[in-house]
Amino acid sequence: MVVIMKPGFTRAQLEHAIREMEDGGVKVMISKGSETTILGAEGNAARIDIEKMQALPGVERVMRVSEPYKKANRKYHPDDSVIDIAPGVKVGGKRLAVMAGPCSVENEEQITNIAKAVKADGAQILRGGAFKPRTSPYSFQGMGYDGLDLLEKAREATGLPVVTELMSTDDIGYFAEHVDVIQVGARNMQNFDLLKRLGKVDKPILLKRGLSATIEEWIMSAEYIMAGGNDKVILCERGVRTFESFTRNTLDLSAVLAVKQQSHLPVVVDPSHASGQAWMVEKLSLAAIAAGCDGLIIEVHNDPIHALCDGQQSITPGQFKDLMGKAGAVAACVGREM
Repeated sequence: MVVIMKPGFTRAQLEHAIREMEDGGVKVMISKGSETTILGAEGNAARIDIEKMQALPGVERVMRVSEPYKKANRKYHPDDSVIDIAPGVKVGGKRLAVMAGPCSVENEEQITNIAKAVKADGAQILRGGAFKPRTSPYSFQGMGYDGLDLLEKAREATGLPVVTELMSTDDIGYFAEHVDVIQVGARNMQNFDLLKRLGKVDKPILLKRGLSATIEEWIMSAEYIMAGGNDKVILCERGVRTFESFTRNTLDLSAVLAVKQQSHLPVVVDPSHASGQAWMVEKLSLAAIAAGCDGLIIEVHNDPIHALCDGQQSITPGQFKDLMGKAGAVAACVGREM
C-alpha cells in the first residue's frame, strides 16, 4: 500500500498518517520526490483501513500495490534513482553511463592500454573480469585476486572506477574495499544468500538479469539487496535464453521499457553478452539507447582473436570509438547525452 500526500501538507499531517499506518502493523518507508511525498507500507497492510487513511488531512490518495516488490517499486519512489559511482560519475539521469573493457583481465599492459583507450573515447567506467564463471571447468577462469590488483593499477593510471563480478560471499569484504561497482552475474541473480549479504554493503551493485528470469524475478532479486539496506542497485539486461541459437542470447529491449515503468532503478544494457557476436554490438547499443536505457556495458579488447575469453563478442578500441560517435547522435534524439 502507498499513501500519496497532498502538496503543501504539514509536518503534523505527515506524522498523523505515519502513526495510522504503523498502528496497522507495518513499517513506513518515506519517499520524497521532486513534487510528491509518498509513504510506503512495508509488511502486511491488510489491517489498515484505506477509507480512513484516505480521509486523513493532508492525504491525497491511497493505493493498494499488487507487486511483491516494494523498495524497488516506482509507486513507492516515483522519481528515477541516480546511483553515484565516483566523483563526477553516475548511472541514471540525463547522461548515459558507458562501462567498457575486456571480458577478462589478462595482464597489466592489456588492461591498462584498453582502459586508456576507452576513456579517451568517452567511457566513464572500466569493466573487466577477474573471477570468471565459465560453463566448462577447462576454460580460462580468470586471474582472481591478481586480476583485481591489475584492475586497481588500471584505475590508478586512468582514474576510471572499476566494475567487476563477484562470485563468492567469501570475497565480499575484499570487493567492498577494492572495487567501485560489484557485479552480480546472471548465474548468481537468485543466489539469495549473496544478495542478502550485498544488502549490508555500502557499494553500488550491478545486477544482471538471469538467463531465463522473468522481469518480476529480476526486480525481486534487486529487492533482496534493497531490503538489506543497500539502495544502490543498477539493473543490467544482458539477453535471455530462448529457442534461438543464432545469437548467444536474445536481447530483450522490451525489458528496458517494462522495468522503467515498474521500477525507479536505472537499467543498463549489455549488447556483447546478448548477441555473442562483435558485429552486432554497435547496432544493438544504438537500439538500446533509443529504447531508453541508462547506459551500456560493452566488451572491448585490443586483440579479440587472441582473447582468453569471449573474443568473438569483443569489439576493438577503434570500433568502440566509432560506436561512441554514433551513440551521441542517437542519445540526442531521445533527450539524452553521452
